[in-house]
Amino acid sequence: MKTLRIALLIFLSTLSLGVLAQEAAIRKNLSERLPNLPPIDEVSKTPIEGLYEVRVNQTDIFYTDAQGNYLIQGSLIDVRARVDLTEQRLQKLTAVDFKDLPLKDAFTIVRGNGKRQMALFSDPNCGFCKRFERDLLKINDVTVHVFLYPILGPDSIAKSRHIWCAKDKEKAYLDWMLNNVTPAAASCETGAIDRNVAFGRQQRINGTPASFFVDGSRLAGAVGVDQVARKLAEARP
Repeated sequence: MKTLRIALLIFLSTLSLGVLAQEAAIRKNLSERLPNLPPIDEVSKTPIEGLYEVRVNQTDIFYTDAQGNYLIQGSLIDVRARVDLTEQRLQKLTAVDFKDLPLKDAFTIVRGNGKRQMALFSDPNCGFCKRFERDLLKINDVTVHVFLYPILGPDSIAKSRHIWCAKDKEKAYLDWMLNNVTPAAASCETGAIDRNVAFGRQQRINGTPASFFVDGSRLAGAVGVDQVARKLAEARP
């Protein structure tokens, strides 16, 4: 039995060294052959023999062979399970712990009992955001934490400030998003909006709308109301 344990330890050590050597070779070859490639954050195996995931810029994913001779950009799909493995991986990489969201810099829209929660990063001049808000009217028993996220230009910033400084933020926001009623000019301390933009950039929120759920997952874009309802039903902290 002791001999078997020693043999197993030797095997695992050899395997581990082999993996490290493989990763080092991929890093070296890709860095030399593609000098403009950002620093590699991580190299890891995929379910396909001989295919490796290469991660750069925290959440940008490529695939390569064991020698770093080829670089592939795109989605890796398990056709048997009908699962987009790349999207699944990105969901994990971009997850944000709900408790880490700066909720003090958001306002809330409560529908029904408000028991379920989600967060929404929204630009007032984003057409997809307006469509998304109309779809969210179909979902009940939810609290939506709205983060004003003006990334489409100066007018988005101005509208966000007027909404944030309104006596009734929810009304000013929904009047504009649903009925095109321009928010009245108002002034107040608007550091929250600047902090939202800084936070969004840190979390690589590159477009709006962007939705976050209590299990840390996110949905990008104006996805269908059925997807949102499903996430709200499935999400657990």
